[in-house]
Amino acid sequence: MSEQGEVDEADRDAAVRRALEAMLMVALEPVQPNLLAQLLEVPTGDVERICDALAAAYESDGRGFALVRVAGGYRYQSHPDQAGWVERFLLEGQNSRLTSAALETLAIVAYKQPVSRAQVSAIRGVDVDGVMRTLQHRGYITELSRDPGPGNAVLFGTTSFFLERMGLDSVHELPPLGEFVPGAEVVEALERGLRGTPDLEVPGGGESIEEPVAEVEPSVAGVLDADGPLEA
Repeated sequence: MSEQGEVDEADRDAAVRRALEAMLMVALEPVQPNLLAQLLEVPTGDVERICDALAAAYESDGRGFALVRVAGGYRYQSHPDQAGWVERFLLEGQNSRLTSAALETLAIVAYKQPVSRAQVSAIRGVDVDGVMRTLQHRGYITELSRDPGPGNAVLFGTTSFFLERMGLDSVHELPPLGEFVPGAEVVEALERGLRGTPDLEVPGGGESIEEPVAEVEPSVAGVLDADGPLEA
């Protein structure tokens, strides 16, 4: 490539970079790279390359914001290590975390989708109609399809808003459930404890089991907030 050609390509990249920054700055939701490419009349690969370069530059400069790819698109957001200051700014005096019941229900939908209300209720062991309606109203879950079997039950799944809040590009990036399942020896000790066998020692030097363990929350539950408490 000639020197003039290299200069022209650099100028074009600079213009695309400025346009991307301007558009993403005012975007309310993550913008897909193919849409950005259509608007700028450049290949999608160029958009992804320039966005990745911008993200690396912001990180290298130690900026308080970041350009991230979530829910299949790009958006600007505050840097994760500034979360404390952002929460203090936005949530001073407020308590807006989801209840355990809502988090457990949302985690089940995230990992089992598409899933019906009846299936979620069977897994949790309680009626989840109220929580499911609230999660749907808040934008975390939505109707995906209907079960072709008897009753044609509505099947639910997570939304792009859920991915945004989780900071994921797709549900395939959820941590594997196997990472949070206790080992066989621990499960056996817990089962013996639930049968009432006293003074059991948990393998690995843990404390003795004196009371049954009611339930274990899915790890995904701990990272979600909402704009108000939910009721079970």
